[in-house]
Amino acid sequence: MVRQPLTPEQVEAGRRLGALLRRARAGRDLVEVAHAAGISPETLRKIETGRLPSPGFGTIVCLGEALGLPVQELAATWRGNDLPLEAAS
Repeated sequence: MVRQPLTPEQVEAGRRLGALLRRARAGRDLVEVAHAAGISPETLRKIETGRLPSPGFGTIVCLGEALGLPVQELAATWRGNDLPLEAAS
């Protein structure tokens, strides 16, 4: 099965998500946060810089937990708004 290329909108959503994670990490060490989330530091670096714009759901959940970010906030950032899921539907 061949994976379809990401759309420009999906790439931009990944950049927004990476920027949020980078801001949430603030002064914390990248290696520390990556290990707390159970991922490699290189994976976190790629997500934060937008080089991995479509990370797995489990990865995002674990990063949210490690950084104290609710999944709803991560989803709102991905969608490009600050509305919780309930308000967006």
